[in-house]
Amino acid sequence: MSEKGFSGIFPYLVTPFDDSLRLKEDVLADLVNHLISKGVHGLTPLGSTGEGVYLPSDTKKRTVEVVVRAAGRRVPVIAGVNEMTTAGAIKQAAEFQRIGVDGILVILPTYFPLSERQIVGHFRAVARAVSCPVVLYANPKYAGWDFTLPMLQELAEEPNILYLKDASGNTGKLFSIMSALKGRIRVFSASAHVPLFVFMMGGAGWMAGPACLIPEQCIELYRLALEKRWEKALELQKKLWPLNVAFQRYSLTPCVKAGLEIQGFPVGPPAPPQKPLSEEEKKAVSRVLEKIGALESG
Repeated sequence: MSEKGFSGIFPYLVTPFDDSLRLKEDVLADLVNHLISKGVHGLTPLGSTGEGVYLPSDTKKRTVEVVVRAAGRRVPVIAGVNEMTTAGAIKQAAEFQRIGVDGILVILPTYFPLSERQIVGHFRAVARAVSCPVVLYANPKYAGWDFTLPMLQELAEEPNILYLKDASGNTGKLFSIMSALKGRIRVFSASAHVPLFVFMMGGAGWMAGPACLIPEQCIELYRLALEKRWEKALELQKKLWPLNVAFQRYSLTPCVKAGLEIQGFPVGPPAPPQKPLSEEEKKAVSRVLEKIGALESG
């Protein structure tokens, strides 16, 4: 992490595995090296696209070990902590820090409804279990809960809670959060948002699955935003947007994995009960990637 903290394009890595759900370590390392060679600013294993919710703890640990080793301190690694229990999340966060991650992304999947007090307590407890920077994650469409501004203001009291990855798709809400917190917690865009608009509001960057498939284009979008070349940036954003539409239509991880297979990375199928894309759906994704200019793996 630089003195300015985490910023830029952080691909949500897929977790490559075979039909028996055995981790393809070499494929994962190749993907890490490929993305770093393209210029990404960081890597996020075990985010939503990484299918952490479906993986056993030993596979999660090994995934993080492979990514940290392959990255070799060239870019920061922010590992997803995806556990339904607070005790489990604390254990996993501490383990990932020992492995050598630069930060953690804390995800809270739920089954029974939780109060705001319980949610705040979970994130606070995990943050206090580590000394590295913490990224809060909220995806209300799937989790059934969302951060409110008072919750974030309370969590901002924890010195190492520094970022929020919000997947609500509510840009107005993000604007209110960023205005109220005044940089105390910086915001990363999700694929549910139009990333350019989040950049315009002062967002830290973009953490999402699309960057696995179009790293150079995502980096260019971020660079144009930093340079405040808004017309060129908007033109590029329009060109890239169909890939976000494909994700929303075909399901995130199966879509990213299909795209990587098309590009030559044998990342394997999504974990059941998810299903791989059909041949017709793969053709649709391929057409989108072709229009964007993203069919060469390099």
